[in-house]
Amino acid sequence: MVSIIIGLHIVVCVVLAVVVLLQQGKGADIGAVFGGSSQTLFGASGAGNLLTKLTGILALIFFTTSLYLAYFSNARVTSSIFDRPLRGVSPAPTTPGAARGPSKSAGAAAHTQPAAPPAKK
Repeated sequence: MVSIIIGLHIVVCVVLAVVVLLQQGKGADIGAVFGGSSQTLFGASGAGNLLTKLTGILALIFFTTSLYLAYFSNARVTSSIFDRPLRGVSPAPTTPGAARGPSKSAGAAAHTQPAAPPAKK
């Protein structure tokens, strides 16, 4: 069902863009591009009423499909990439001192005591 709504949404977006571009701007005649007046291009009643209604209908469909897709896109997400561990990476150490290194007191004790000779194999 989501695939059908996505297809409808894309078609409505393209048609809505074309219809908005066809509308007559303030002080401009759309028919001047085609060599006539806007009254003769779309008939005696002009294009204003038809294009305005079509824009309103397409905008309503666009907003409805946008809300539908936004609502159901959130419902389809079931997990996050942060919920599972990475492959091939060992987990971080869990002991508090292992992540920081030796503390200052251990470092001071190391300076006062002589180092043990390395063990021979």
